[in-house]
Amino acid sequence: MNITLTRKQRIKIRSCDDAFKVMKEILMREDKIDRDKEHFWVMGLAPNTRISYVELVSLGCVGATYAEPINVFRFALMKGCTKVILIHNHPSGNLTPSVKDIDLTDNLIQVGRIIKVEVLDHLIISTKTFEGFGDLGLMKQLEKSTKYVPPFELIERIRAEEKKIREEAVRVEREKTDKAVKVAKLEMAKKMKQKGEPIEKIIEYTGLTKKEIEKIK
Repeated sequence: MNITLTRKQRIKIRSCDDAFKVMKEILMREDKIDRDKEHFWVMGLAPNTRISYVELVSLGCVGATYAEPINVFRFALMKGCTKVILIHNHPSGNLTPSVKDIDLTDNLIQVGRIIKVEVLDHLIISTKTFEGFGDLGLMKQLEKSTKYVPPFELIERIRAEEKKIREEAVRVEREKTDKAVKVAKLEMAKKMKQKGEPIEKIIEYTGLTKKEIEKIK
């Protein structure tokens, strides 16, 4: 269900506090009975981070609600939003994410990655305050999770990591070679300098700069 927003509520989201301010107003519009049930909303953001929409995806009982990925991202795809914030309330007032909350977020992050819709954060709110997955460090943890990553993408990640390791090995070897060549050039320049060879000749033979040669003792 699309939530009606006032003009004042269509603000630019610069922090989780901004999102909570709007969501608190939306939650407080509910009557007491519905306020004591778990809601799951999705806040879609325009490219300039202004709120494009807030959709109530599911309304559960006192202790639980669930959001299907197809319903979570439907409006985002329809409205061309590439960033969303997940929000749900805990009527009990305990804002600690449950194992199910974390698992659901993990799943939605990976689905979002596939369809190019970024899940910026997941807020758990009450009528008084909120807790954000980002502030808890959970978003960074879940971005590294592979639980819901499709097998083909895992293979691509592994290949990309292998390529990165190979490139790093080549870079290290190149640096070692360059260092060895540099040492050899300096040694040659030192011997030529000791023999009284003109600096122009040393530059020609070694490729070193005049400044580098002058520093050789």
